[in-house]
Amino acid sequence: MDLRNQLRRIDDMRGEIEKRRPLTAVEVEQLRAFYRVDLTYTSNALEGNSLTLTETKVLLEDGLTVSGKPMKDCYEAEGHAEAFDHMLAVAQCENLTITEETICILHRLFFKRIDETQAGVYRQEQVIITGTEYVPPVAKEVPALMGRFVKRLSDDETTMHPVLLAAYAHRKLVDIHPFNDGNGRTARLLMNLILVNKGYQIISIPPVLRAEYIDSLKIAQRAKEPSTAPFNELVVSCEIESQKAFCRMFHIDMTPAQEYERLAR
Repeated sequence: MDLRNQLRRIDDMRGEIEKRRPLTAVEVEQLRAFYRVDLTYTSNALEGNSLTLTETKVLLEDGLTVSGKPMKDCYEAEGHAEAFDHMLAVAQCENLTITEETICILHRLFFKRIDETQAGVYRQEQVIITGTEYVPPVAKEVPALMGRFVKRLSDDETTMHPVLLAAYAHRKLVDIHPFNDGNGRTARLLMNLILVNKGYQIISIPPVLRAEYIDSLKIAQRAKEPSTAPFNELVVSCEIESQKAFCRMFHIDMTPAQEYERLAR
């Protein structure tokens, strides 16, 4: 199925999901708790955090640290969960405008337990990313790049499909790499902020797709013949899987989605 048809499928299923709303207060809280743990686990795992899904759940819901695991891993989980809560609250704004402050607050909430002096603060030195030939911009360019970035998000809001806008936001923030550390997790929170605000499902990129995820970013960042297509396709695919999960949770008819998949074969 080509990207255009996948986006149509997503929008059709979004319509089916909307018919199931409003959720009850209990259902909303259960869904929030599910994604709070799931997104915290998957986003951290992509960056090498050693906590399992169960350990993440125990830490966040019972407040129990895991014996033998680094405290940094626990701080990352607690910080991500706090940033997630803030992201959901901000996503409820009707006329949301994403600013540099929006992004810096997400980073600060995630990173303050690890290094309060660097939390929500643009980097002041060059960073080197291992495992890739991509070299992020010099530190002095970051403020101007971030200013242009948030303006582009605002300009493209009405012309770009929300799922592609969310993918762009993630990819561009990682390209600029404005913080010393925590850029990937901040980018995934920003991506989901846009998705939730526009009525789409939260995306969790599972650790099993880590290689595909990293490779798609490398392809978008390479100097010769870069392409955003693989990364966009990955994000679209993850949104589809998230919609399927939501439909299973709430017993929503998935016939429209199945029809798209039948025609694609």
